[in-house]
Amino acid sequence: MPRYLMSVFGPAERTDFGNYPTKEDMLQAFEDTGAFNDKLQREGYFVFADGLAPADTATVVDGQGDQPVFTDGPYLEAKEHLGGFWVIEAPDLDVALQLAAEGSKACRGRVEVRPFQNADDLQQLIDS
Repeated sequence: MPRYLMSVFGPAERTDFGNYPTKEDMLQAFEDTGAFNDKLQREGYFVFADGLAPADTATVVDGQGDQPVFTDGPYLEAKEHLGGFWVIEAPDLDVALQLAAEGSKACRGRVEVRPFQNADDLQQLIDS
């Protein structure tokens, strides 16, 4: 079954409660997201999910040269950063998009859906 990354984006600058205006809103979003995760597991879509620490805790590593280069901070300067994600298995993109809509509502964030490459995709790339 195809796998999809459902990534959640939010503003780079956060309040004391992450992307949420109040602690109560944050706690309700956590509860709703937990219920959504339970649904994904119960219905067989769930592979993995987690939230990420703020983007300013990131380190970019470039190991392409003779010595690796480590740079503090996110790879890109942006107004929004990736805040969390789900990896799901779904029969097709339509199902993945419907699940992303539910996840977006639960976590109160916008969700990007992107399919993972599969063996056929890689073979087409090699054969091109």
